[in-house]
Amino acid sequence: MYTQVNEQPTFYSNGNGKLNKGQPNVVFIHGAGMDHSVWVLPARYFARHGYNVYALDLPAHGRSKGEPLATIDDMADWVCAALDSLEVDVAAIVGHSMGSLVALNFSARYASRTRVTVLLGTSTPMPVTDVLLDAARANEHDAFDMANTWMHSPFGQMGGNENPGISMMMSGQRLLERTPEDVYFADLNACNEFSDGDALAAQITAQSLIFVAAQDKMTAPVSAMKVADLIPQCQVIHLNPCGHAMLSEQPNTVLDGLATIV
Repeated sequence: MYTQVNEQPTFYSNGNGKLNKGQPNVVFIHGAGMDHSVWVLPARYFARHGYNVYALDLPAHGRSKGEPLATIDDMADWVCAALDSLEVDVAAIVGHSMGSLVALNFSARYASRTRVTVLLGTSTPMPVTDVLLDAARANEHDAFDMANTWMHSPFGQMGGNENPGISMMMSGQRLLERTPEDVYFADLNACNEFSDGDALAAQITAQSLIFVAAQDKMTAPVSAMKVADLIPQCQVIHLNPCGHAMLSEQPNTVLDGLATIV
């Protein structure tokens, strides 16, 4: 489905559900180089359990138009503008990786519009290694190869997804390869330059949940736990075995956790 955000066509998935103003809202925010499709399982679940679902494509991602946003602050402001366009007053805000920084930022700065905050694969700060950042800046395919490999634990690299017919490694690889030029670098650079996460985390007043993956090479478990300690009302769910690609490596456990709070 489409709406207009800042005069640009913006796509969101509603999980094939019906939108009803009397239902609670849940907003899903994807990570760097990704799009709404990473949320297909939870989007469909919540759409079928009485929620209004909005799995957003950020500008220049998926089916949304516009230019990539340069900072996490800009992305959080854009989410606020998207909710205005969709006439959503209050929502559960769920984000993965870069999307977790957007969710954290939004929840702190737009507290009155945040019912619940859920962060998957988070860290503050969220530094990006120079070799990955340089490859993304040059629009080299190596950036996708490195990121996709590092996102998956040894368990994920071997396969064996709980949901039949899904190749974890290839799904992530193909999704990254669809990213337009310069967009992946913009995303990674926004993560790399995000610096005020600790202060923002301490300001979150909504009930919160953080998923921590034991084999996460991109947002280390110790870093995710630091964020959890900073948020006043925060629960933690540990995933093991699991890497940064927790939506594909442990989809059902993630969904079970989301269902306890969203």
